[in-house]
Amino acid sequence: MTNQEIFSLMDRFEASTLQSMKLSTQELSIELTRGGTPAAAPVSAAPSAPVPAPVSEEFSVKAPLVGTFYAAPAPDQAPFAAVGDHVKKGQTVCLIEAMKMMSEVPAPCDGVIEAVLKSSGDLVAFGEPLLRYKPC
Repeated sequence: MTNQEIFSLMDRFEASTLQSMKLSTQELSIELTRGGTPAAAPVSAAPSAPVPAPVSEEFSVKAPLVGTFYAAPAPDQAPFAAVGDHVKKGQTVCLIEAMKMMSEVPAPCDGVIEAVLKSSGDLVAFGEPLLRYKPC
């Protein structure tokens, strides 16, 4: 299945009234769900790590496509945007690699980076928050 076919499938799902959809082939498996909250994890009696606070999606840079997140242009170079950095609208804040193609992800407005939510090499989903910022 090509990226274009996946995006077309996502667009059709978004335009439909379906709440969830799952598609599996020999090559891949895709599951789309609409809104709501994710299913609750089973309760465990063992102590666990503290649960991070939910990420406010209002002021977050979201992944424009599925791929691999990179905070810097190369492993030995400084990141495009670090916590505390002031960024301008349109400035590249990270890269996403999909099918050997690098896509620059721009800042949506002038702001200050509050958190980088992913590490270089992490796989990201479409619409997943990558960085949180405070608009100026």
